[in-house]
Amino acid sequence: MPTPIPEAAVIDFVQALGMLVRRMRAAAATQELSLTESVVMARLEREGPATIAELARAEGMKPQSMGAAVATLEDRGIVERRPHPTDGRQQHIRLTTRGAAVRKSTGDAKRSWLAQSMSRLDAADRDTLLAAGRIMRRLAESE
Repeated sequence: MPTPIPEAAVIDFVQALGMLVRRMRAAAATQELSLTESVVMARLEREGPATIAELARAEGMKPQSMGAAVATLEDRGIVERRPHPTDGRQQHIRLTTRGAAVRKSTGDAKRSWLAQSMSRLDAADRDTLLAAGRIMRRLAESE
């Protein structure tokens, strides 16, 4: 039987992850994207065009809220609407060339900040952190 993890340790871990994510987002803050906008861009880049309903379902949001996020991205030239290939009543949302460039520069800024921060760690801590990343991936991919 696995040893139970103390609740305080779990809370510390979650808080540390949150702080790391916020610091990485702050490193790329020049784009001023909300978390929802960033998630939409990532999904469109990874999975291709989608309807607002598909995006909302994938992110567990109401279509109206997703529509507002998409409208903001559209106003900034980051996404565009195109007719759905098989359903004339719907529109596909897709990342524009500008959107792909914004996504790349945002990702570059986050990775650069993290690489620079990790370079200040000693070798043992870096190795531990990289091993933790592999363990976290396994956790995230497990059921």
